Amino acid sequence: MTPEELIAFEDDLAAEFEAGNIAAPLHLSGGNEKQLINIFEKVNKDDWVLCSWRSHYHCLLKGVPSAEVKSACKRGRSIALCFPEYKILSSAIVGGICPIAVGLAWAIKRRGGKEKVHAFIGDMTAQSGIYRECMMYGAGHSLPIHWVIEDNELSVCTNTEEVWGRDWVENAPDIESYTYEMTRPHVGTGAWVRF
Repeated sequence: MTPEELIAFEDDLAAEFEAGNIAAPLHLSGGNEKQLINIFEKVNKDDWVLCSWRSHYHCLLKGVPSAEVKSACKRGRSIALCFPEYKILSSAIVGGICPIAVGLAWAIKRRGGKEKVHAFIGDMTAQSGIYRECMMYGAGHSLPIHWVIEDNELSVCTNTEEVWGRDWVENAPDIESYTYEMTRPHVGTGAWVRF
């Protein structure tokens, strides 16, 4: 997919939301199209992708058909899109995917698999204990996990560095981070919608 196709998908969802056709929270992506496209060039079909509540782009780039992603969003699942048949899981729980990533990576290692787990987390999650423990455990056991910190410099609507400081422990193996500026609000579209 191109950046323009990703943005058009989100624009379409925003219009559906504003028309009252999505009666649930909607977390739109924006501003990180190119970074994600570059990262997904290294994600193989058999790899697992785990991500947080802002996962529309991840699903599309992993190969979930746009009609399936849109249908799930219209059914109120925008913040917890899971398509195990495409090997992608997301969670709205901060850090919720971290132990799942460890479990999947252990299973891959034990059976001698070649696939990898790509775990996408936000910069706030990167400050949490659950991420630290999972990242350190995975590194300590040489598990096939690639951590990606998606840094929009916000913990929901608060400046991450002001609240948490900045310490990714980036010297650990297989951690990547990128910074981007969100082009959409934390939730919704910026327009008031009555469900």
